Order: sequence, then structure tokens, then C-alpha cells
Amino acid sequence: MNLPKEFKNRMKALLGDEYEAFAEAFEKESGVKGLRFSMSRLPENKSPEDVLRSVFSTGEENGFENREKEYEKIPWSTAGYYWEEAALKPEDTTDLAGRRPEDDSERKTVRPGKSIYHEAGAFYMQEPSAMVVATLADVKPGEKVLDLCAAPGGKSTALGDALRGEGVLVSNEIHPSRAKILSENIERMGIGNAMVLNETPEKIAALFPEFFDCVVVDAPCSGEGMFRKEEAALSEWSPENVLMCSVRQRDILKEAVKCVSPGGRLIYSTCTFAPAEDEENIAWFLREYPDFHPAEIPDSIKEHVSFGRLENSMEPMAGCIRIWPHKQKGEGHFAAVLLRDGNVVSSGLDAENGSERIVSFGRNAENGKEKKYGKNRKSDKKDRGKNIALSREQRESFEIFAKEALTESGRAKFTEVNTYSPEDEKTAVLFGDNLYLEPFYFSGKGVKIERAGLQVGTFAKNRFEPSMALARALSPKDFKNVLSLSEDQKDLATAYLSGEQLSGISTDFKGWTLVTYDGYTLGFGKASNGVLKNHYPKGLRIIR
Repeated sequence: MNLPKEFKNRMKALLGDEYEAFAEAFEKESGVKGLRFSMSRLPENKSPEDVLRSVFSTGEENGFENREKEYEKIPWSTAGYYWEEAALKPEDTTDLAGRRPEDDSERKTVRPGKSIYHEAGAFYMQEPSAMVVATLADVKPGEKVLDLCAAPGGKSTALGDALRGEGVLVSNEIHPSRAKILSENIERMGIGNAMVLNETPEKIAALFPEFFDCVVVDAPCSGEGMFRKEEAALSEWSPENVLMCSVRQRDILKEAVKCVSPGGRLIYSTCTFAPAEDEENIAWFLREYPDFHPAEIPDSIKEHVSFGRLENSMEPMAGCIRIWPHKQKGEGHFAAVLLRDGNVVSSGLDAENGSERIVSFGRNAENGKEKKYGKNRKSDKKDRGKNIALSREQRESFEIFAKEALTESGRAKFTEVNTYSPEDEKTAVLFGDNLYLEPFYFSGKGVKIERAGLQVGTFAKNRFEPSMALARALSPKDFKNVLSLSEDQKDLATAYLSGEQLSGISTDFKGWTLVTYDGYTLGFGKASNGVLKNHYPKGLRIIR
């Protein structure tokens, strides 16, 4: 790899005797890959290792080796595992749809990202070093969490998994196209208490002053740590770009700090080696905001990573860690944890902290009276993105669905649909004909919302149709009809994901039926007379 001269000179000064080992790492193509499991969706009596063996080792007839292979855990992640392509038989490799790669270079790998388990949201493909950020965040169920620069969703889905469906996750991405990808990953991984926004850091800071227990800033950077994996990071590198990134990162931090509640924490990370973007930014931050101090890095992480330090200094910098390609199994990464002084307080979104509360479902926000709509009221484009009330017919159609499809535990999760209380933690809202369950009261006025929370489903022609997001966010025990496909019914699961109708199912199933694979929820179908009409979203179906 032809590393830039200025980069090499800087790294020699920073690493000293270690530089040769560092440089040698760039002579090797990185073969280290990782995947992180959704532990909140892991079926009972199943371990991540069980799923890994199913993904990679489903039997000699599919060209895989060593079903009892032991998989190496990523040491700084509680749910991450390394995986290697070399353990597979190249000549028999096929993808999810059963097709063989066209050339020998592709035959060397079975892509776990093409497996049914990946489609089901069992795991997320993520660079191993990047997993350390969510571990350092140490999110607990019930907390309010902001991921300010969230796309494509690796860190957000890990943070959401740690919340276990309790609390609030706001995932923000400034670029619209990347915000859509982020939203899709939030849905695939079954995170129902997440709101995805497409806003600037300045707008987020104005909306959520001192609101979050944990704020994660995975800042845009020069990408030096990804030189081995991303050609663009190397070709676009320059000392001027490093300086530009450093200035931009400080601007983002100036807004992020406004969102951290007293007693809260701020996690800052990059995938670059440049001290100007890493330790120097932290030193600047601590000077500018004396009510913050570095956190103590847990020993369980510290023993597997390196310490951060300023240029021309061998002294470790408190609260900062680094992952080096010549020391650890991963690409370059930097992270710091900063704590804000004060006692943790529980705050809500209301007029006092900058966001107006709106009674947005079943009542008029101005006078508390129910809005009335005609029986055949059609969705108006001007209503999209606004919180509007539900008609009586719509409420009735949802109730019919809930009684038909949901168990008592499932129905209990949607009391907000037909009731309202100012003390409710959640609120149901209507965007066009789409019903969402927001994780908290949020006016949405003047805000670009990519995902308002859990998309429960859609109203169409006096009926309610549940969404795939609903299937992913709930548990099989929340549904009355569950078509449970086992691992040896992979063909049926693949047919379902392809949008095909399933025949020969139990005639006991009538109406909305949840489809699962090896304990993981996939989506819905509608059953009648032993046939399941497919309702897997058309845009997500695989091609057979």
C-alpha cells in the first residue's frame, strides 16, 4: 500500500519503535470481519454460537465444513464474533437463493449477510473495532440515548439492543439517503423504541436540550483507520482534510454537548489515527467544558485495547482508548468516554425544554376534543408527516386486528392506541395512513422525521394491515397464530422471503399469522384453508 509521505512521517513520530510493525500491517489485506448479535432477539435456549454454526455449517451437502467449529469472540464486545472465509469449501458455496457464484474468486466465501438469519435481524455485520463504542456507552434499559451521526446503523442497533425495548433511542443522520438506510436497519433489527431523524446537529441540540443520559458522536473523520478496507479513504487523504475534519468535529461536539443531561455521558469516536481528530479534540473539549471529566475505562475493555495519548507524549490520556491494526484484530479506531457533573435527572419533552407536547392521537391538540372524519376519508398528502387524530372506523379496525392476531400480552403493548394520558411514556400517531407508536411525546413540527418510532401498520379500505416492523419488534408469544419454520425448513423460509405463497400449512391458522424461522420473527402472512398469502414487503423480497 502506497501510504502518503506526510501520513508516514506523522505516524513515525507518534509510534516510534512501533512504526515498522504498524507499517507492516498495511502490507496485508485485512481479512478480519465481524458480526454482532442482537441479544434481545435471541430465542430462548439458543446461543450466538448455535446461530453461527447454522449460518456457516449447515452440513456437507451445502458445502460447509466443521459444524462444531468454535467461533472467536471479539474481546471488547459482549455480542460480537469474528468470522473467517477460509473455513468454507469454495466449490460448493451458494447464496441464500441457492445460486452459485459465477467466478472462482467469489466461490471462496459464503456471505453471512445473505443468510436467512441476517434477513431476520439475528445479527449485524460490523467492523470489529467499531463495536467498542456501544460497549463503552454501557447503555441500560430505560435510558434516553442519542446517536447523533448514526448511519448506517451499526452503533445505533447495538445501542437499541442494549435498551431491550425500554427507554428512548434517537438516531440522527444528516444525509437523507443514509438516513433511509439507517431506518431500514433499525427496522430489520426489531428496534421499536427508536426515532430516526434527518437533521443537523444544531437542530437536534435545539430540540433536546440536556435530555439524554447518553450521547454518542461517531464523528465524520479522515478515515485513516480504514485505509486497508476503503480505497477512497486513502485516495482522498491529505493533511488539509485532517485539519478540516478536526474543525468539523469540534463544531459537532459543540452541539452534542448541549444534549447531555446532568450526570450523563458523552462517547466520542472516530476511525482515524490522527491525534488532531482524536486526543487533541478531547483535550480541547475538556478545556471548553469543565463540567465534564474523563471516565474510567473498565478493566474488561482496557486489557484488550491500547491507551490514547497526545502526540510526543507516552503518558496515557484518561478516558481514551485506541485499537491499532498491528496490535489488535481490527481496523484503526479511537474512542473516549466523558462524564458530565451533576445528578442524573429524568426530563420530559415539553414546552419548558424546547419541544411542545402534542396530544396527537384521538384528540385535538388544541381543545382535547376528538376529531371526526368522514367514513371514506382518504389520506391527504398535506397530512403526511403530521400528527393527526384517528377516525372511529380506524380505531375499530385496529381493535379487530388486535383481537384477531394478538395475545393478551401483545394487546397490552398498544393501550396508547385507544387511550390517552399526559403521563403516558409513549404516544400513538398517524402519518398519512401509517400508524406509529412514538417512544415519547414529540411535536415533529418543522423536523425531518425518517421514522417516527415503531411502524405498527397501515390503514387501507376499512382494515388494518400490520407491518414487518411490528413483527420484528415483538415476540412470538405476542401473537396467536405463529407458523414456526425450523432450520430444516430452510426452503420454506426462503420461499417466504421471496414473496411466494405457502401451501400445506395447518388449517388451524386463520387470518393474520406470524412467520418465524428457527425462533426469529420474519413477518406476516394471512392464512386461510391451509394456504398462507404472503405479506412480506415487496421491496425486501429476495430473487430466486
